[in-house]
Formats: sequence, C-alpha cells, structure tokens
Amino acid sequence: RAKMVSVMSELGTKGDLKSLVKELISAPIGDQIARTATSIFPIKDCYIRKVKVLKKPKFDVTELMEWHSADEKTAGDVGTPVAPVEETGLAGSGGRL
Repeated sequence: RAKMVSVMSELGTKGDLKSLVKELISAPIGDQIARTATSIFPIKDCYIRKVKVLKKPKFDVTELMEWHSADEKTAGDVGTPVAPVEETGLAGSGGRL
C-alpha cells in the first residue's frame, strides 16, 4: 500500500489539476503501480477506481473558463441534429401490436 501511495502522490505533485485528470483518465497508472509493487506481492489487475482529494487545489475562475473554452475548441465535430420521425401505427391493430 505504501508503494501505491508513493506512486499516486508522485503523480499528483508532478503537474497541475488538468494534467492529473487527463493522466487518470488514460489509465496507465494501474500498470505502473503493478510494476512497482510486484517485488512485494504479485498484482494482476490494478485499476484506479476512486480518487480522494486530500488538499484543496488553488482555484482560479479564469483558468476554469479557459479549460471549458479549450474543450469546446478541441471537440470539433459535434454532429448534426437529427430530424424527428413520425411513428405510424398498423391499420386495424387498435394501437397495439
């Protein structure tokens, strides 16, 4: 458990909150924890299920707005609206099939 905590705390102190979230979503951390802890106990499937914030990060509203605007720009193709389709019932079925 100490090795897992050290790997996670090293990851958390390495960059800012945005890079930490992207790193946690990509999920190579489980493999890294499994490699470091294998010398103590063989770990087969290691996944990050929950993340607990121990200390409140420095929060800036302008940075938050930049993150949201950056996400909208990278989204690119968001698709086209689909026209609604009228449903027609079968003749003589009374509305039931």
